[in-house]
Amino acid sequence: MTTNNLPTNILVAPLNWGLGHAARCIIIIKELEKNGFNPIIASDGPSLLLLKKEFPHLTSLELPSYCIEYPKNSRYFIWKLLFNSPKIAKAVRLEKKLVSKWVKEYSIGGIISDNRFGIYNESVPSVYITHQLKVLSGNTTWFSSKIHTYYIRKFNECWVPDVIGKINLSGELGHLNKTDLTIKYIGVLSRMNKKIVPIKYNLMVLLSGPEPQRTFLEEKLTEKLQNYKDKVVFIKGKIEAKQKIEQIGNVTFYNYMQTEQLEATFNESEMVLCRSGYTTIMDLTKLEKKAYFIPTPGQFEQEYLASKCKFEGYIPSIKQSRFKLEHLSRMHLFNGLPKINSKTNWTELFDLFQSK
Repeated sequence: MTTNNLPTNILVAPLNWGLGHAARCIIIIKELEKNGFNPIIASDGPSLLLLKKEFPHLTSLELPSYCIEYPKNSRYFIWKLLFNSPKIAKAVRLEKKLVSKWVKEYSIGGIISDNRFGIYNESVPSVYITHQLKVLSGNTTWFSSKIHTYYIRKFNECWVPDVIGKINLSGELGHLNKTDLTIKYIGVLSRMNKKIVPIKYNLMVLLSGPEPQRTFLEEKLTEKLQNYKDKVVFIKGKIEAKQKIEQIGNVTFYNYMQTEQLEATFNESEMVLCRSGYTTIMDLTKLEKKAYFIPTPGQFEQEYLASKCKFEGYIPSIKQSRFKLEHLSRMHLFNGLPKINSKTNWTELFDLFQSK
């Protein structure tokens, strides 16, 4: 949409916690461009670097880090998060100040925040994206969900990347029995497309998520795959300045892949070994791929999603500490994720950003 023959600037800001939030914003940014808007991207760390590589032609802005850290021992995850909460609160306050400045400096006409609490402005239509209306945190789930709801209320709308109905991907995370939030279910978001191509790899390993758990799993799987007989492509999920490729035996290692190459590799792989992150689940749904999940230890959301997919007969999973290569044979006993035919009405969603 244009104003005075100039496209409306839309600030798109995903959380930098793993790459999932940034990855699912890629399709949103592309659709904004298709619909005549001018996206401005904002984040920090690897997520910002990923978006800058995908959209080098767009203006990019740096946001303060939430300083989310994982403990080496996953049992202390909640305590670590509580310990870091003052840093998060400080980052949120700084976000608000930056957004107020950027709204004027860049004539921003709309805001899309993917799980960043301070990326909104009272004078601009602001959207919050999340699949976690209910935030699982063990004994503190009620409290963490209330805090999340408090922040969601500051936005005009909340977009949930899922569908309404019994067959869905987020389960109790994205579907509440009762709420007065302004929620729109926008369908399954994935930058991937299924293609019929010859299989090149028996196994695709795809890592992501916060440190140090990403590195722990990388080291564990690298060791176990030394004697794997079939061809493996191993994507570490480390966004760096340049792509690095290393061949060790039957395993081809990449530090990262951008969308086009990643989509091709998905389609060329028979099965996938990965975390049970929600964006990955949406990609696997779109690609109709069989997978095996190793949820990030201590991350309640991933543990719930892995358990849900296993219980419903979609995808097997196991704790990181217990994984063995022979477990991959169980993958063929599961049906794979359900086919969900959802089509996002981008024109209708973006109506929120029409000039007043």
